[in-house]
Amino acid sequence: MKGFTLLASLAAFLAPAAAHYTFPSLVVGGVTTAPWVNVRKTNNYNTQAPVTDVTSPDFRCYDTQTNPTAETISVAAGSQMGIMSDGTIYHPGVVNVYMAMAPGGNAPSGNVSSFAGDGAAWFKVYQITAQTNGGTSITFPAQNLPGVTFTLPKNLPSGQYLVRMEAIALHAASTFGGAQFYISCGQINVTGGGSGTPGPLVSIPGVYTGNEPGILLNIYYPVPATYTQPGPAVWSG
Repeated sequence: MKGFTLLASLAAFLAPAAAHYTFPSLVVGGVTTAPWVNVRKTNNYNTQAPVTDVTSPDFRCYDTQTNPTAETISVAAGSQMGIMSDGTIYHPGVVNVYMAMAPGGNAPSGNVSSFAGDGAAWFKVYQITAQTNGGTSITFPAQNLPGVTFTLPKNLPSGQYLVRMEAIALHAASTFGGAQFYISCGQINVTGGGSGTPGPLVSIPGVYTGNEPGILLNIYYPVPATYTQPGPAVWSG
């Protein structure tokens, strides 16, 4: 069994670049938007290469080499929206979705297009974690999904937001810096919102050190008995 898991781990390290992916589209009102229209074009739009340094400025929206703007699309609070890949979430791993309101985002002057996402502005609205059963097996429900769909909290205040997709691939996460982060940021205008206070608020980068037990781990041997999702708790409103 140990030999098999070690071989699986080696195969993960040798996985081809074709197994990488980006998240270029949103799903609003059941319609998938065109790539890189409502999502800021990421540095890896051609290479699909991941971010591995959680302290890098690219860890936020992965757009330091591109024009970091997009068209802002309206989404009603309490409705479903999605973030789609250009293939599938190929690698075993987990998902976090964060949001951040642009400064003045709930005022006429608020404009998410000029918001870099800096500061302690981010809160988590959705996650897909791993499933364990005490060390016998670990499975990843996000693996092979074409994207994620979630419900915007009904009490989310109206305004303009960045919505950040973060798929964490864990196939090579047994060494520091081995976890791969597939990231993109969409621009949305939330309408019909409520008076909730999203939180806890975190900075990105800053939310992780890379030493978290859900980021630095060997998923093959020994099989983890439990899994701890990185980041703050989900704010559901």
